[in-house]
Amino acid sequence: MSSNLNKLEPRPNTISQQFFSVRKETENLLSNLSEEDTCVQSMTDASPAKWHAAHTTWFFETFILKQYEKQFTSFDENFESLFNSYYNAIGEQFARNWRGLITRPSLSKIIDYRKNIDERISKIIETIEDPELFKLVEIGINHEQQHQELLVMDIKHLFSINPTNPALFDSVIPHSPKRKNHWISFEGGLFEFGKSDSSFHFDNETPCHKRYLENYKMASQLVSSKEFLEFIDDGGYENPLLWLSDGWSWVRENSVHHPLYWRKKDGSWFEFTLFGLLPLNHENPVCHINFYEASAYSLWAGARLPIEFEWEHAATGTKIPIEEVGYHATKSGEKSGLEDLHGAVWQWTNSGYLPYPKFNPPSGAIGEYNGKFMSNQNVLRGSACCTPAHHGRHTYRNFFYPHQRWAFSGLRLAKDD
Repeated sequence: MSSNLNKLEPRPNTISQQFFSVRKETENLLSNLSEEDTCVQSMTDASPAKWHAAHTTWFFETFILKQYEKQFTSFDENFESLFNSYYNAIGEQFARNWRGLITRPSLSKIIDYRKNIDERISKIIETIEDPELFKLVEIGINHEQQHQELLVMDIKHLFSINPTNPALFDSVIPHSPKRKNHWISFEGGLFEFGKSDSSFHFDNETPCHKRYLENYKMASQLVSSKEFLEFIDDGGYENPLLWLSDGWSWVRENSVHHPLYWRKKDGSWFEFTLFGLLPLNHENPVCHINFYEASAYSLWAGARLPIEFEWEHAATGTKIPIEEVGYHATKSGEKSGLEDLHGAVWQWTNSGYLPYPKFNPPSGAIGEYNGKFMSNQNVLRGSACCTPAHHGRHTYRNFFYPHQRWAFSGLRLAKDD
């Protein structure tokens, strides 16, 4: 298997081709794991790889087959609650923090489940011409891509606990050399934000609306590990004046002194990666920091985090690079001068995850997809090295709680101009 999800391949032309291409990619990821790897849950925020494979299949069965199959029969009636994530309108859910205790069904049965549902979805797609059906399949495809990224995040966290430092992939993609960081000025004004065309997007990217921005600056580069190390060496984690109140409480309660997966051995820094434990690459963007850490670093650097609309405005007009990248590699060469907008790390913004003006979630259970989470989280923009091909766009609104850092998250600085 390729050592990354971002390997560029021609985008399939039909919804059926897209469906099977994405479904195959999940199985490619599973092929790198042992059956034991797929069953374990390393923390409450994570889920076992086997659960991801089953839940994405449950999504197609629940939202499409139940509606469109004339003689619908569930593959296994126990799966309805076992692999329901958070859809209250569907019914009960198995407790999230116990997912790692699900030793049965076996991985082989989950694979059989996937094959059974794939065949049935294929028949539905081939025999029914319904725009609403195709919309649901497209949501399911993008939902599975989100879980492919989550699967990689969760496996990395699981492997990081293992003292043998196992690698998910066996070949490191060379890192692209960096150009000198500099500030780029953007003129403020009244601008339109959100997704307005007919290409796929999630409901939280709409409706399209206008906002006023003041003049601002954005750093051309993401903050590097070398720069973040300077923050550490300057006592950044020991200075309460740099931290939000909740962030300082988090630092003290968890005895945090460096980004997740960084380790110091014999005076030298190492980082646990998808390729195992490696010497810290100072030129790579700092990764696996939470909102509190990003905010503290920004204040220490004499700057701030961008709001999500500054990020989107700055990115507007730039094309998303399509060259192949690998895990822990980056993309460069954006026309605006902003590098690594996509394909390196998700970038924290200083915007809370809230609905856009006049936002209305879709009716029914599918409306629980995004809207119910619009509280107490922060928006991240761009995409990361583990984001599947064709899944990133400038309007994409990723979101996590401020304390979470197992996502591939970093930061880009902003300033008032």
